[in-house]
Amino acid sequence: MNQVSRTLAAVVVGAALTVGQLASLRADQAPPVTVAGIDKPVIVVTGEIAGTENWTSNYYYVLRGAVFVRSGGTLNIAAGTTIIGESGSVGTLVVLKGGRINAIGTRTAPIVFTSDQPVGSRDRGDWGGLIINGSAPLNLEGGEGQGEADTGIYGGTNPNDNSGTLRYVRVEFAGVEFSPDNELNGIAFQGVGNGGSFDYMQIHMNRDDAIEFFGGTVDVKHVVASNAADDSFDWTFGWTGRAQFVAIHQRGDDADNGIEADNNEFNNNLLPRSNPQIYNITLCGDPDRNEGSESARAANLRRGTAFTIRNFLVTGFKSVGFQISDASTAAQVANGTSEMGAGVAWGMTSNMHSSVTPYITSGRFPSVRLGTDPGLSTTGCANHENPNFQPSGVATLAGGQLAPIQPPNDGFFEPVTFIGAVPPAPADNWMTGWTSFPQR
Repeated sequence: MNQVSRTLAAVVVGAALTVGQLASLRADQAPPVTVAGIDKPVIVVTGEIAGTENWTSNYYYVLRGAVFVRSGGTLNIAAGTTIIGESGSVGTLVVLKGGRINAIGTRTAPIVFTSDQPVGSRDRGDWGGLIINGSAPLNLEGGEGQGEADTGIYGGTNPNDNSGTLRYVRVEFAGVEFSPDNELNGIAFQGVGNGGSFDYMQIHMNRDDAIEFFGGTVDVKHVVASNAADDSFDWTFGWTGRAQFVAIHQRGDDADNGIEADNNEFNNNLLPRSNPQIYNITLCGDPDRNEGSESARAANLRRGTAFTIRNFLVTGFKSVGFQISDASTAAQVANGTSEMGAGVAWGMTSNMHSSVTPYITSGRFPSVRLGTDPGLSTTGCANHENPNFQPSGVATLAGGQLAPIQPPNDGFFEPVTFIGAVPPAPADNWMTGWTSFPQR
């Protein structure tokens, strides 16, 4: 147990003991409270943020119930700040339409959203999660939706809407389950536009999906989704954003798809159609049954979604790699909207589903190699406490150099020299220093 972990455990105990003493933070709230045995004062945050509020690393912040950043409000969180979701009140942070969050950590001082339970007793679903609502387009009737678990109205007509910045942020042990099929994602981007910046984010041990996009145009880069109990990377309702450098790790005790991709479940051809561009992604399933029998499928592409998936490595899922599940989704390949390749899939019962392999065989999905180890250790990739997403070397990819497909030169994507989420050279591993993979 490291020092930070011990401190958080102490915070939990202290916060629980001082519930009656702590009031609120702003003009309508009480000042911080110093608690014996805790190395920083504790601030319990409740209610709504309507103006500008600054959270700094010399305090611990405890979310009591749902805390809302209202339209016109801005929450700034400094590097190194720890935010704790109170389990008893389902602590949750919700940024409403028109509100902004600027949580800007660093590699050596990330911002951590975590559980209030002692280290060793933490679990998925201890608290709510981080929900961000924006005004970008989606394909629900009327152009707006209601967030899961009453997390606000989202969606609109502004693709460039700006909900703020997340950088070097870790969200762990979130995703409380209110009822079956009514759980919170670790980070939910609900109708979020591409005017903000979301880079270097880890979502770890979430009860529901690690990260989900409900429509919108938001772009994300350097994402780690680890040990989610449901899907690791999920989109629906017309997400048309971009993603680059996405690393997925699953644990077989409770996991579903690496990617679950929908357009609209009620009408598969509603517009705007889900059609994200994803470059450089590694999907690591859990190949053994030491923890459980789940983590069966790398990607389920369905319900009319379109997609561009380039430069991928896929291994370790118990059943199959990518699957196209229905005619409306296959039609997006046939009409040239959806693209896949280059990439490697190996180490699974079926490295690709029969719905995908004809496109590989015909060359419609170019430079896809099946069944050849690219030098990414399956045991290292599946190491729950310390997953290693780095292939051993570019030259070993599928028995020889497999050239990546260069992403568009559009100001968001970066040119690449490798396949997968993480480059081979250890010095270039962007996950170093700010990610963490505790099991409890």
